[in-house]
Amino acid sequence: MGSTEDLDYPQIIVQYSNGFLISKVMFTACELGVFDLLESGKPLSSDAIAACLGASTMGMKRLLDACVGLKLLAVEMTQEGALYRNTEISNIYLTKSSPKSQYHIMMYYSNTVYLCWQYLTDAVREGRNQYERAFGVTSRDPFGAMYRSDEEMFKFMAGQNSVWSICGRDVLAAFDLSPFTQIYDLGGGGGALAQECVSLYPNSTVTIYDLPKVVQVAKERFLCPGEHQITFHEGDFFNDSIPEAELYILSKILHDWDDDKCKQLLEKVYKACKPGGGVLLVESLLNEDKSGPVETQLYSLNMLVQTEGKERTAAEYSKLLEAAGFGVIQVKRTGKLYDAVLGRK
Repeated sequence: MGSTEDLDYPQIIVQYSNGFLISKVMFTACELGVFDLLESGKPLSSDAIAACLGASTMGMKRLLDACVGLKLLAVEMTQEGALYRNTEISNIYLTKSSPKSQYHIMMYYSNTVYLCWQYLTDAVREGRNQYERAFGVTSRDPFGAMYRSDEEMFKFMAGQNSVWSICGRDVLAAFDLSPFTQIYDLGGGGGALAQECVSLYPNSTVTIYDLPKVVQVAKERFLCPGEHQITFHEGDFFNDSIPEAELYILSKILHDWDDDKCKQLLEKVYKACKPGGGVLLVESLLNEDKSGPVETQLYSLNMLVQTEGKERTAAEYSKLLEAAGFGVIQVKRTGKLYDAVLGRK
């Protein structure tokens, strides 16, 4: 950036300006069911797709062509006209039935995150989340806002499960966790990370510790009753006691809170942790000079817009762990969205 060519025509500025348009094309195609309709592999015309999905022919044609431009769909020109089909990446990640589906996190971004980000300017000015402006609910309780209805809570939990379907195994395999057989997943939500954990470490048992209403939804809508290695503990880990265990997993928990809240929670975890045990933090790590990665920089802004927290560097997480009493701290970058930090007692 900064070359004469860039200054003559600001291509990168144009790309950035159109970034939200690209996201919304993908979100809309997911929401309307375009990728699910084309999952079978049979190519369809824009008229047929519009008719099946209850959309206008003109609007659908433009949406499909934009998806072709984004390589989310492929098009074949025939004597009957243009026929559209999914690309491989869309079949894997954008159809609801795929084990690696990102559909639910797309819907969470489209219906919650996207609306909050309309107030980014206010968030930067005020230094606080924007739930009150976006949804008319109090911003003093971020998770009360995220869980503002049963359906919104389900969307959030399903979205987190989507993330762990593509990132869970990497963070759990970052270190050898096989010595830890008794594991607590604090804020484990819908249980996708717990399922990955018992799959990767079959001798382990995982207890999901979460709010009573979250546990109820997890039992009813996410986890099979026959999953004997996964149990539940209802509670608020800030206000209620934390039971003894060998390992505690805090996945995308600390980034929701300021340093004081993080210290409070980690001190409780350290006190409950068995000697020789540990805590695994799963977070998106900033570079030490905070120069990147850009995804993590954007996530940190999202924490401003939606929570009381921020993304941190490995050194900042290590400092929080050390202040709580943990030592022998190890850091592993996975090369994907989320990284792993392990502290031992």
